[in-house]
Amino acid sequence: MVELLNTRRSIRRFKPDPVSEKDVEELLEAAMNAPSAINEQAWQFIVLSGTVLEEFLKINSNTPKGAPVGILVCQDLKSEKAKGYSVQDCSAATLNILLAVHAKGLGGVWTTVFPQNVPHIKALLRIPDGVQPFSFVPLGYPLDKPARSESRYNAKKIHKNRW
Repeated sequence: MVELLNTRRSIRRFKPDPVSEKDVEELLEAAMNAPSAINEQAWQFIVLSGTVLEEFLKINSNTPKGAPVGILVCQDLKSEKAKGYSVQDCSAATLNILLAVHAKGLGGVWTTVFPQNVPHIKALLRIPDGVQPFSFVPLGYPLDKPARSESRYNAKKIHKNRW
């Protein structure tokens, strides 16, 4: 398991090969099994592909092109039991998606949704009030095999009991 965590890398170039619906469903299951503050599970997910994905990418232009599918993670502000904690829920869900993507031999990258793009994305995807786009993970089969990078472990960043 630690090997999975240590070898995950951000993938920004994809083969055009489709990702199966079963794989996408398993990625969403992984997302929904992420830790959640007070078990509020204040998240919603939108799976994007085809022309809708292309339109999304025109709005959210910081996202790499070429992935056959992507998952938009949204904060469900109406489901928050503790105001402001959906950020942690959606962060954990996004990371679980990325880890599951890697475990399946797929590639993906965590991209942001810029605040100025939110109204346009909400209109395009018909996202209701009280639901806020949070992150987007384009995913697919990696075009290139990612180079193994050195560990980021740094003992100088560890403090015990006090700084």
